[in-house]
Amino acid sequence: MRKTRRVNSVQMPNKVTQEKLTAAGGKPVTALRFTGDISSASKEAVVGTYEALDKASNQLILLEFGGVEYLNSSGIALVIQVLMEAKKSGQTVAICGLTQHFIKVFTMVGITKYATLYGDEAAALAGL
Repeated sequence: MRKTRRVNSVQMPNKVTQEKLTAAGGKPVTALRFTGDISSASKEAVVGTYEALDKASNQLILLEFGGVEYLNSSGIALVIQVLMEAKKSGQTVAICGLTQHFIKVFTMVGITKYATLYGDEAAALAGL
């Protein structure tokens, strides 16, 4: 019989930075760049950062996941919460920086109903 060893995991702190970018058509885009882990403990970072944005002056949103080390189902639920609020506010959201695995997961759970997924930031800015 093969013996398995349990390894304790350590959650990396989540951080969100905001950056102002410009879409291909010249419109302003607010990028929210996520790093670290996104889980239930990330509510303030994910939802709180989005809720602090002025909805009228932030019509185009880019969620950038290139620095995310770990994303679980609770973290995905937070992303969905942000996307539903953005839709209610009439905002357009693009997502980039996902691994192929999470592109598949985001598509399966229906996130593409609320946001367009792009391979990289340049493609997202061109599509917004």
